[in-house]
Amino acid sequence: MADPELQLVARRIRSFPDFPIPGVLFRDISPLLKDPDSFRASISLLANHLKKAHGGRIDYIAGLDSRGFLFGPSLAQELGLGCVLIRKRGKLPGPTVSTSYALEYGKAELEIQRDALEPGQKVVVVDDLLATGGESLPQAKKPAGVGGVCLGTCERSVPATSSFPSLTLSPLPGTMRAACELLGQLQAEVLECVSLVELTSLKGREKLGAVPFFSLLQYK
Repeated sequence: MADPELQLVARRIRSFPDFPIPGVLFRDISPLLKDPDSFRASISLLANHLKKAHGGRIDYIAGLDSRGFLFGPSLAQELGLGCVLIRKRGKLPGPTVSTSYALEYGKAELEIQRDALEPGQKVVVVDDLLATGGESLPQAKKPAGVGGVCLGTCERSVPATSSFPSLTLSPLPGTMRAACELLGQLQAEVLECVSLVELTSLKGREKLGAVPFFSLLQYK
């Protein structure tokens, strides 16, 4: 990691084991957001990658609810572009289109306003992290007394002795892939998905199919 800007970003990511529940390693981006130089470096690095990869072809940046909103507008500003929001169900006014995505204990929906994009417009999707990225997420009945499990900036390994009952595989897409499908409903073209952090052991980029993916930092 020779790039000074990338080193600056990496130093501001800290790890908390067993948070929010045992078995989760939480990647905390709070120090990055607190430090203006580190945050500025992360935006600069993502913007430089997109300029090299796509030149002036990008029409909009799409920020994913919710941590994608921390990076999407700043990245769009750096590139001189607008930012559109992909939100959880019920958060956007007016006509919307929606798609379902998988949670560890069920499913949820993403929405975008129907007039957010015109057919053929080219979009880059941004989020803070790519974990599973797509289908075959483990689903289980939520045990009593256990709060929601972070599928944002965290990683989890369930031990063989796990008490989670009725473990199955969900055919629903994860958040990033669901966002791509949602944009497809508007006939927009997804040029690429980008994130600050990627958990490579979960092979999320493979679930995105033909959509290119880029991350600044990779963790197993």
